[in-house]
Amino acid sequence: MQTIDVFNGDADGICALHQLRLSEPADSVLITGPKRDIALLERVRAGAGDRVTVLDIALSKNRAALDRLLAAGAHVRYFDHHQPGDIPEHPNFEAHIDTDADVCTSLLVNDVLGGRHLPWAVVAAFGDNLADSARAAAVPLNYSGEQLAQLQSLGECLNYNGYGETLADLFFDPAQLYRQLRPYADPFAFIAESDAYRTLAAGYAEDMARAQALAPVESRPAGRVFVLPAEKWARRVSGVFGNWLAVQSPSQAHAVLTAKPDGGYVVSIRAPLVDRRGADEVASQFESGGGRKGAAGINHLPQAELGRFIATFYRVFTRS
Repeated sequence: MQTIDVFNGDADGICALHQLRLSEPADSVLITGPKRDIALLERVRAGAGDRVTVLDIALSKNRAALDRLLAAGAHVRYFDHHQPGDIPEHPNFEAHIDTDADVCTSLLVNDVLGGRHLPWAVVAAFGDNLADSARAAAVPLNYSGEQLAQLQSLGECLNYNGYGETLADLFFDPAQLYRQLRPYADPFAFIAESDAYRTLAAGYAEDMARAQALAPVESRPAGRVFVLPAEKWARRVSGVFGNWLAVQSPSQAHAVLTAKPDGGYVVSIRAPLVDRRGADEVASQFESGGGRKGAAGINHLPQAELGRFIATFYRVFTRS
């Protein structure tokens, strides 16, 4: 019998898995990739008696592969906060799905575990740019402001590592990064002892400084649009730069378009923090788009679609 863990390569996916395996240790097969590599169930080969846990990848983008696994007799447990489409009913399927804009996958796992590893759920919520949710979840921990700042930095760094066109863009393969986290029940010990954390913190600071020096290509009261060059640093920083922009100007929506070497753009969309809705509405109008209400993306926006994207972005976020 196999145990297979399938997880998004960002902070939320990694911390969700970390909480589960701290509570339920298993020598599992790990299947993951860069944050935008979400069709992960296609890579799973499982049959009767095998147990598959899926964390932080949209069911709607994996439905055919999920149906195949269930038909083969695998047991599938699914935690996610993205729009799922139709959720199957099957005796071997256990779903924990909530699309509320203030929820992330790690907070769903935390609920199921009864708060057993709450600090890691707080890390993930910070990484997913849900700072208010992170602070609310952390209340029982009685952490100081400095401790919360440390967890926020860790969450942002773990999330930053997930962005890139391929694994070659990342500092660490997300599976490798998870393995480095695995010995640590205490995130503060990981912060104090981990070379990986120091590597990510330095890279994050350098890449963010480059992004923050850029001016928007379009700026209106409803939101701002930024375009980053077709370079590794830009691919790494695209999502966390969008999160940072949202915090800096919470009443505006933001779009970060990162040029691809072969043409077109990867797009990160952030709804205003004061009104977390609309990002998925924009992204879903483009072929490779998807996500959730507060944050969404488009894996490939052709150059010819740029004008339509900008018009759609401002139409959705210009609200009466």
